[in-house]
Amino acid sequence: MFTIIKGITQWNKNNHSPKLNVNALVVGKRTAVRGGGERRAFSEYFVTFEVESSDRMELEVKDADYSMLVEGDFGELAFQGTRFLGFIRSANDKGVL
Repeated sequence: MFTIIKGITQWNKNNHSPKLNVNALVVGKRTAVRGGGERRAFSEYFVTFEVESSDRMELEVKDADYSMLVEGDFGELAFQGTRFLGFIRSANDKGVL
């Protein structure tokens, strides 16, 4: 029950957050596997971005987005709260903020 309430609260908070576009560098990727045993296992995909202020944020992404991003990619990150909206790789992909 706690997980459901937490999920709804985060969803609502994201909906009320502004949509932002910032320059960012992909600095890390990881996966997490949930379930298994007698329950179906599934994977979650996370990417860590570093923005111009040197702050880092980890966002959950879809598997297709995860597979397209590589550490060192530089571009424009679009997000809303903790919700990943997209990443457009820069033509000047030097990996420097």
